[in-house]
Amino acid sequence: MLNAPFVLSFTLLLTAPLLFLFSPRSLPPKRLLISLPNKIDDASLFRRAILSSVQPRQHVSRLGTTNAKPKIAFLFLTNTDLHFAPLWEKFFDARKYRQRDLYNIYVHAYPKSNVKSPGGVFENRFIAAKKTQRSSPTLISAARRLLATAILDDPLNSYFALVSQTCIPLHSFRYMYQTLFQRPTESTRVSTRLSFIEVLSEEPQLWDRYIARGENVMLPEIPFDKFRVGSQFFILTRAHSLMVVKDRKLWKKFRLPCLNVDTCYPEEHYFPTLLSMQDPKRVILPGLLAGVDGDGRRRHFPGLIPAKEVCECDIGNWKAGRRHFLDKRNGYFNKGPNGPNYNRKQRKAQTRPQLCIILIE
Repeated sequence: MLNAPFVLSFTLLLTAPLLFLFSPRSLPPKRLLISLPNKIDDASLFRRAILSSVQPRQHVSRLGTTNAKPKIAFLFLTNTDLHFAPLWEKFFDARKYRQRDLYNIYVHAYPKSNVKSPGGVFENRFIAAKKTQRSSPTLISAARRLLATAILDDPLNSYFALVSQTCIPLHSFRYMYQTLFQRPTESTRVSTRLSFIEVLSEEPQLWDRYIARGENVMLPEIPFDKFRVGSQFFILTRAHSLMVVKDRKLWKKFRLPCLNVDTCYPEEHYFPTLLSMQDPKRVILPGLLAGVDGDGRRRHFPGLIPAKEVCECDIGNWKAGRRHFLDKRNGYFNKGPNGPNYNRKQRKAQTRPQLCIILIE
């Protein structure tokens, strides 16, 4: 007759495969962490970008005269093909407004997604990319990588617009350029230009997001009253972009893995927190020149609209319903009576997903 210890051992042996089968389903999903080689590569890139800004190169045209016109760097962060490339091609049309010398394009594409270059203005604009994953610090790294590459590439890059593959322009490049680089006044000279990034301090799940890595993990560098959330997409000045690339203090906290992945969105926390802590006076709060209406399920992450639901009236509504007004006396954009409302509760009430729209005016 079999003894009790043998039966118990045999039973445990039989149930072992079941444990391997079902246990992963009970554990929280893993988030992609940043490998040591990637950290080393990024550190080298950031160092070169910082050094290039200490002794900036003088930009000289073919005729030997200094080209003093600032540029906008468009930073595309994508994990799919750039399906809206034809729209951007029209936006960047070099035949209009002598635009070709006023912008640069940089694309960070997920390496394993086999993103194809659409050609045109995007030809040879893809940078060395690393793996990324939603709700992980890898998206912060990708954005910082884009910023550093653009800083290093051209000293005339003065504004840096981070957009996704689902973003579309609603206005012309000329309109955007003139809006960002308005005629300098005492309050809007280049040294005091403002960045546009969503910064929220009263989000309903703010505390849960703050303790996603553990209750006291963010201390002492980031107390709860300094923690902010917002959209991962933004338009930053060169000074603020350098601030992001130089940062080590806050980054060492935000790169830590989360215990609760359901409330962990580092890419929505890092940039608003860093800029609001280090330079709140030169950040539009909670202003954006890019707006994102989410699909409800994924909050304000860009969603898609079925083709049959898009018409000219929708474009008009997007323009009219999300209008910023420039206060030239104070040098910043104010919400007018019909301006956008970035309240999270109202966003969640959206029943129809919408596109990420760049420069809503």
